[in-house]
This record gives sequence, structure tokens and C-alpha cells, in this order.
Amino acid sequence: QVQLVESGGGLVQAGGSLRLSCAASGFAFRLYFIGWTRQAPGKERELVAGISASGGSTSYADSVKGRFTISRNNAENTVYLQMNSLKDDDTAVYYCYADRPPATYWGQGTQVTVSS
Repeated sequence: QVQLVESGGGLVQAGGSLRLSCAASGFAFRLYFIGWTRQAPGKERELVAGISASGGSTSYADSVKGRFTISRNNAENTVYLQMNSLKDDDTAVYYCYADRPPATYWGQGTQVTVSS
């Protein structure tokens, strides 16, 4: 059974940090591009960061560049999103997904709330 399980969300003060994890099982994780997206109430889902299957290439939305870092451990089937200098605008549900056409798998999401 394919699973992506996010964890690490919570309530944090502005300027603080959180580290999200996404644990995968049931598919060949090491072959998949992994992305983190987020969706705030009333807003469209936004692609925040992505990492290639090997981990050698990463990309970030302009809104998080320099503050967020995506990484992965293929031996542990886990991807991480280190979030620093958090702002109110980072408040959202964060989802990880795995993509290797034609398959795309999604996690259930984890809430991140930044208070000022």
C-alpha cells in the first residue's frame, strides 16, 4: 500500500523554525521526484520546494527561497523540509507528493501555523 505520511507541523512563533518530514512506503521512493506544496485558507495550492530522485537538484518558490531547505534520505525513504525564519504567510497545510509519470502520490498534509 502506497503511503506518504507528513509530520512535524505545529504552532510556531514568527521567526521560528520547524522541520517537516514525509515518510514514504509502498513504492520505489528513490526513483521519484518529491515535492512539498502548501495551501492556505482561501488560496490556491502553492508548490514550495522540490527535489530530484537522486537529491542532486532542488528548486524553491521565490517566497521561501533562502529560508526553506528540502532534502531527502533515500535509504530511509524520507524527505525533509527545514523551514527557518517563518512568517505569518507561511501558515498553511503542507503536503508532500511523489511524482514519476504516470504515477503521483500524495500525503494527507500537516498543519503549520505561524503566530506573530
